[in-house]
Amino acid sequence: MNDITIRRPIRWMSNAESNVGTVRKINEDSILSKPEIGLWVVADGMGGHEAGNVASKMIVDALAVLESAKHLNTVVDNIENTILDVNQRLLEYSDIMLEGRVVGSTFVCLVIHDQVGVCLWAGDSRLYLYRGNELSQLSRDHSEISELLQLGTITEEEAVNHPDSNVITRAVGTNNDLYVDIELFGVQLGDTFLLCSDGLYNSVNKEMLQTQLALKDSKESVDGLIQCALQNGASDNVSAIVIKGSRQDLT
Repeated sequence: MNDITIRRPIRWMSNAESNVGTVRKINEDSILSKPEIGLWVVADGMGGHEAGNVASKMIVDALAVLESAKHLNTVVDNIENTILDVNQRLLEYSDIMLEGRVVGSTFVCLVIHDQVGVCLWAGDSRLYLYRGNELSQLSRDHSEISELLQLGTITEEEAVNHPDSNVITRAVGTNNDLYVDIELFGVQLGDTFLLCSDGLYNSVNKEMLQTQLALKDSKESVDGLIQCALQNGASDNVSAIVIKGSRQDLT
């Protein structure tokens, strides 16, 4: 008799929240949560005077109209092409409406298609994976600090209060040539993912991130993360999306 193991599908439940923080007057972050097609996005706008809000919202609005596709490569291509189109539209917006002043947005996107996850990003908004009580960062910051750390020029301790800590080396809307980084990985039952803007991880340490992500309910995790950031002063806008994978019963 053949022993056939059926790999049960995973049900992905998510919750998302964005908060202006304790200092800023305008929330320039935008978020998108479409668990029905396995798509989540955090975009962190920059430019001030509501220009950053325009940039992040343009990204989210453009991705929001995308539909599910049978093949993963089609999904990824559609997202990348959409981001490149938004990049050009933001450059045009800057020339026409802002006299060439820089307006842009970082973004991080998670796609889950069957047993495969894909991260697409530009900038320092992050995707984390919490698996087996271990937290790992799946995206890599496009920032001066990240590059200096990779080169070994500075230490983790020196990076904390470094004068270039806010310098981003890549974002949507800041350059004609935009390269979107893409990372593929397997997903498992019990995985928890966190997408967030830098306003969250700059206000909440790794231990507290792990504590909140260990909670069983995604809404409790998001609420806890936002609350921790606000209690710690959250000088920037704070956005978080938590996605948890549970068993989906076969019918």
